[in-house]
Amino acid sequence: MATLEKIRNRAGVLVAVVIGLALFAFILGDILGSGPSLFTDSQFEIGEIAGKSVSYQSFQQKVDNITEIHMLNTGETALDTETHENIRAQAWQQLLQEIILEQEYERLGIDVSPEELFDMVQGANVHPYVRQLFTDPSTGIFSQSAVLQFLRSMGQDPAGQQRSYWLYVENEIVQERKQTKYNNLISKGLYVTPLQAQQAWEENNKSVDFDFIIQRFNTVHDSLVDITSSDIRRYYRQNRENFRQIASRDIEYVTFDIIPSDQDDLLAREWIESMEDEFHEVEEVRQFISLNSDTPFDARNYSHGELPESIADFMFEAEPGDIYGPYFEDNAYRLSRLVAINFVPDSVRARHILIQPSQQRNYLQAESLADSLLSVLQRGEDFAMVAMQYSDDMGSRFDGGNLGWFSEGMMVPEFSDAAFAARPGENLIVETQFGFHILQVTNRSREVKKVQVATLSREVTPSSRTYQRIYNRASQFAGENNTYEKFTQAAAQEGLPLRMANNLLINDQRITGLEAGREVIRWAFEAREKAISPIFEIEDRFVIAALTSVRTEGYQPLDEVSSEIESILLRKRKGEIIASRLEAKIQESSDLASLATALNSEVAEANDIRFSSLSVPGAGIEPRLIATAVNIEENRLSHPVIGENGVYVLEVTSVRLPEERDLEMERARLAGSKRARVNFEAFEALREKANIKDNRHKFF
Repeated sequence: MATLEKIRNRAGVLVAVVIGLALFAFILGDILGSGPSLFTDSQFEIGEIAGKSVSYQSFQQKVDNITEIHMLNTGETALDTETHENIRAQAWQQLLQEIILEQEYERLGIDVSPEELFDMVQGANVHPYVRQLFTDPSTGIFSQSAVLQFLRSMGQDPAGQQRSYWLYVENEIVQERKQTKYNNLISKGLYVTPLQAQQAWEENNKSVDFDFIIQRFNTVHDSLVDITSSDIRRYYRQNRENFRQIASRDIEYVTFDIIPSDQDDLLAREWIESMEDEFHEVEEVRQFISLNSDTPFDARNYSHGELPESIADFMFEAEPGDIYGPYFEDNAYRLSRLVAINFVPDSVRARHILIQPSQQRNYLQAESLADSLLSVLQRGEDFAMVAMQYSDDMGSRFDGGNLGWFSEGMMVPEFSDAAFAARPGENLIVETQFGFHILQVTNRSREVKKVQVATLSREVTPSSRTYQRIYNRASQFAGENNTYEKFTQAAAQEGLPLRMANNLLINDQRITGLEAGREVIRWAFEAREKAISPIFEIEDRFVIAALTSVRTEGYQPLDEVSSEIESILLRKRKGEIIASRLEAKIQESSDLASLATALNSEVAEANDIRFSSLSVPGAGIEPRLIATAVNIEENRLSHPVIGENGVYVLEVTSVRLPEERDLEMERARLAGSKRARVNFEAFEALREKANIKDNRHKFF
């Protein structure tokens, strides 16, 4: 018994030791193993900027913040794919600027003090952004009291949206002020010398007329020029930076469009025809449309010009209950019934106070607050002041909730219906998808005849049988043609257009001809060259792609650019041969005309050529020819000039240079031009040095 008691007493310690050793072995194995360690989050790293790791979580937090501000500004509650993409791109750019520039600000001692921030918000030098937010657009007068009232009341917002929005505004104006200081610091260091001003003035104002002859490169046969592989390799080594490339992909793809069959079209037409009698007799039109139509009931009142041309005349001559159709429009068979004839305003002017439910304010609390504010307004409180203090619509809040004039249908249905039914000056609560609106119509236009039309529609869409048939065809194509050679041959045999998308970048979202091509691009950067993709369903088509070219970050391989280099060297050598021949002829000629006669060539003219000219008539884009023309003496033959399209000899016949010159104005212009480039070029220089690693493609 004593031994058993000892075992029981020590069992807890023993179990703890065993479990501890097991956990230690597990952790040690994770550290030493080949897989990701418990102590590293590199798999969650979305990028690295100037040596600083950016985690997915911090990036997503930035995205969430921008999304919240966007929704507050626009009133949107759901964002489409394109808006999400734009916000993610904006978040990345903000991270780049914040991390790269903040390092420079800290190094240079650039900051914004609390006193300076106070001055920008409510002092003597209010920032333009703040001034814009709190300026009454009807009067153009900035209200400092409105700023103070907002700052005092924002803590009372249980949803916290006002505080979030203001912190965003503060951060924006602080960052803008820091960048202004940084740009000014660089700008003050820029200087234009008198010599630079003199040269720039002459480049912009000096013009010349000249005659020239041209000897094209094709006057020298290719067989007279020997370009060796060692020449090509030497040129490649000496000019390697000209062949730098970024990672990109080329693909070819075919599509199988998911389109309705003739049988699908027939079924839709027969269905709409079978519903005509019932649609004519039914009394609850709205309910009938909701239960049967592919498009919802539209309660809006339409003027003649707002209706489709196909039914406008009929509806304005018909009686309620009359039906037009069946007819085919926008890929659907339709029946349209005149529901009512009404006389309503063409447009109304209104303002509102939006109270939105949120995490901090539930539905009942939002409804209660809206009721309380309505009571306050009924007692005569100023609508604009209440809107500025409580409204969650940041787009109209600082304008006292003013929405301006709008026609029927411009707002969500519940709001629009209430606005066009309300009397001017009446306050009422309207609930929509955005929350609770305290609505007040301030003006109405004259009443006009409008009609309410109910449309029963049946869209012609691919049936499941059609979908499966097209998918089977795509699947068979992909299965039988799993090499690039088979892929291209089968596409030609089946008459499938082979579309191309070149130079796709790793973070691209779209492909030529495909709006939502992100999944194809991700595949292209993971697959091997000449690989055939799986089937992608994109919008209303099946897509199968072939990866035709893979370019990695770095330099183009020599074998890919050797033919280009050979052409460059061939033109250069031919130019040297032609220049040598011309040099000998120049020694025997007294002027350009006699040289042209000796070469059996013609003399061409070029007038009013400046250093800034882009091309020469009769020669094309020839920067060396232009530079020579504006810098040689008048009435003297030039040496041969090897250009882009041939070899030239020229003679300047006239030089014009205005006597009056204002070099101080030219210095000011050049300095202004340099300062204007500071904002962009300074950041780009820092960006190039930041050694940015962008891994967004792994997550999105």
